[in-house]
Amino acid sequence: MQTGSTCQFTGGCTTPGRSTLPPTLCQELDDFVADLPTREGHLVTVLHKAQQLFGYLPREVQQYVADLMGVSLAKVYGVASFYTFFSMVPKGKYPISICMGTACYVKQAHKVVDAFKDILGVEIGQVTSDGKFSIDVLRCVGACALAPILTVGEKVYAHVTPDQVKEIVAEY
Repeated sequence: MQTGSTCQFTGGCTTPGRSTLPPTLCQELDDFVADLPTREGHLVTVLHKAQQLFGYLPREVQQYVADLMGVSLAKVYGVASFYTFFSMVPKGKYPISICMGTACYVKQAHKVVDAFKDILGVEIGQVTSDGKFSIDVLRCVGACALAPILTVGEKVYAHVTPDQVKEIVAEY
């Protein structure tokens, strides 16, 4: 046992219970899983739904999914950490994802990233203090003809220049 761990003091290891998660969101996830034809082979699908509901996949949500799907927390963590779509850290209300693939980079996407960082006052992977925005970069979104391209939530912006960043932020 690790010194100072809850295991040492309580005699058993436990993870945060369901009570730490919003009951309405848990119920919605329960209903989603109940509507699946089978639980087998649907872990990624359930993780997508969980992230949609909770905004990200903290340990408590991963444990809840593991219990719901009848698999280990290690299996859930393995899947969640393998796929780059899944996030274990909070995102802003309006997550900004900027493509940094070759076509976008050549067309100055790095300058667009710098403009967002300057205007919002955060680095890549961080959330603004008001929780409104977060910035992430992507490897490629497969829309090279629209380079440089980014998304804010579900909205796509094509041929973005650093001069347009202030206007994009103002929309939200």
